[in-house]
Amino acid sequence: MSRAEASAPQGCGELRDRPQTTRTRRTTFRATLLRNELLTTFRRWRTLALLAVLAAVPVLVGIAVKIETSDGSPAGPGGGGGPAFISQITNNGLFLVFTALAATLPFFLPMAVGVVAGDAIAGEANSGTLRYLLVAPAGRSRLLLTKYATVIVFCLAATLVVAVSALTVGALLFPLGDLTTISGTQISFAEGLGRALLIALAVAASLIGLAALGLFVSTLTDSGIAAMATTVGLLITVQILDQIPQLHAVQPYFFSHYWLSFADLMREPVYWDELAKNLGLQALYAAVFGSAAWARFTAKDITA
Repeated sequence: MSRAEASAPQGCGELRDRPQTTRTRRTTFRATLLRNELLTTFRRWRTLALLAVLAAVPVLVGIAVKIETSDGSPAGPGGGGGPAFISQITNNGLFLVFTALAATLPFFLPMAVGVVAGDAIAGEANSGTLRYLLVAPAGRSRLLLTKYATVIVFCLAATLVVAVSALTVGALLFPLGDLTTISGTQISFAEGLGRALLIALAVAASLIGLAALGLFVSTLTDSGIAAMATTVGLLITVQILDQIPQLHAVQPYFFSHYWLSFADLMREPVYWDELAKNLGLQALYAAVFGSAAWARFTAKDITA
């Protein structure tokens, strides 16, 4: 056998190994890019401040309910006012989780998400680091997807911060045990914890549409402050329009319309209709504004 024939199988093996090595390097680069983006986002003082404010809301609600009910009076005006489930907190501290999520979802949670999403691209352009990110072999599509994934992780983290803070305060200030659902049936504390986790996941999923909207706004400007202000302004505007009775025909298409549908997870059996509508609506917003962000960002002239 000639030397060329003997060396042929080895050369073919090297050629076969090259695509696999290239794929491995790409996968490693994507993971590194996402990890670095997550570390950068969660190390910012602004992000930590937002999470601290979110964690403080359940503390304030729990202390307020404890003071109000110290003389034996029921929580809330007339025993039933205030955020959903607030009248049940004194009987079971687990209800503070549901109350805190209901209290933060209309404004505090989406505002925090709007700030992070609005700053995702515009903040990089404003600081002059966007062009350097694109010099690396990231590519615009991959960078945009990484930014959106980071905002989604923040949605989950922010929701869990509220839930864990509320559970801790509820356990310290109020009794824990079996709880009564909206339907009047009793479920165990373990099942109640499972429902609380599902509710936290549902709340986080409710914010992915706003995250995509904020990311799209972030591609329209090089000013991080302008992008954040515009996203939060759109949030407030939609919230106001969703309360006007004359707009009932279009309100089901507002991204915030089904946000409080998570309360149906506390029914027995669970009502899935509005929950499914909410998830479908968020997926639609994510697809539409995610595509718009991609179209804008891939064609944008990066000067900073």
